[in-house]
Amino acid sequence: MKQTILVTGGTGFIGSHTTVELIESGYQVVIIDNLSNSKIEVLDGIEKITGVRPAFEQIDLTDYQATENVFKKYPAIEGIIHFAASKAVGESVQKPLLYYRNNIVSLVNLLELMPKYNVKGLIFSSSCTVYGQPKPENLPVTETAPHQKAMSPYGNTKEINEQIIYDYIHSNAPIKSIVLRYFNPIGAHPSALIGELPNGVPNNLIPFVTQTAMGIRKELTVFGNDYNTPDGTCIRDYIYVVDLAKAHVAAMTRVLDMDADRLEYFNIGTGKGNSTKEIIETFERATGVKLNWKFGPRREGDIEKIWGDCTKANTVLGWKAETPLEDVLRSAWKWQEKLRADGVM
Repeated sequence: MKQTILVTGGTGFIGSHTTVELIESGYQVVIIDNLSNSKIEVLDGIEKITGVRPAFEQIDLTDYQATENVFKKYPAIEGIIHFAASKAVGESVQKPLLYYRNNIVSLVNLLELMPKYNVKGLIFSSSCTVYGQPKPENLPVTETAPHQKAMSPYGNTKEINEQIIYDYIHSNAPIKSIVLRYFNPIGAHPSALIGELPNGVPNNLIPFVTQTAMGIRKELTVFGNDYNTPDGTCIRDYIYVVDLAKAHVAAMTRVLDMDADRLEYFNIGTGKGNSTKEIIETFERATGVKLNWKFGPRREGDIEKIWGDCTKANTVLGWKAETPLEDVLRSAWKWQEKLRADGVM
């Protein structure tokens, strides 16, 4: 049995898939989640897939004492994967203080407690939002690409948290960290036992696509068709959530078991971009389901095009995104069908 890992936000979309991959790789997992954007039933899905029900603590990470009590209760914790954060860009513009308190205080509390309880490594869930809209000469973006001013309080919390981790390690804190900058996670576990289940109207493209295909949403609006891209729609790097989860396992192995630098950064994506229109067409081809969609005006804050250079993760972590886009979109549709069959939506 490998080390015990604390997964914050572990009942969320990426957290639950990463918990599955950790358990299947032999790690023990403790989950912290306040269930503000996820459901306790996710633990049932994790248990059905792996045969193991991870330890679970429903607490808010901004509560220092409650967080410390978890480390007292589980003294074997050696590593943390920190997903827990508020993440809706639009909401962050409306409620900036909520985002700054939740996303920054939770990290500071964890960092303060790590040396006290001999926790060696932190994998931080960052985002390609730190790059903003890269200049054409910086595409695909590498880890050394210049950072742009954040377009939202949410994006700014990622930038600030990266800086906090850097400053803390620079102060000779006895920890190591890997910062993973994700591109756009999509899809669901092939079992359809866990997947993305946003509260209310989805902010992300794929749940909106599957809900429109299911008839839950009347139609899908594609924001803008006059961008400087081959078909006029925005381009993103869409990464399969299971491939993304496996990157966290590779990162945790590196932090805990290898003689690596105390702080490293990795882009986690496919290394290529797909336009919104390509996603719709690929979904229709993969599932045989026609989507009701239309073009609408551009949406404020949307980046025109971004995709990652993931060579560093491929070579240093020995990790690669390998799942074909059609299979990823089929997994998302299978998950939506399971939600309908279970009477969820």
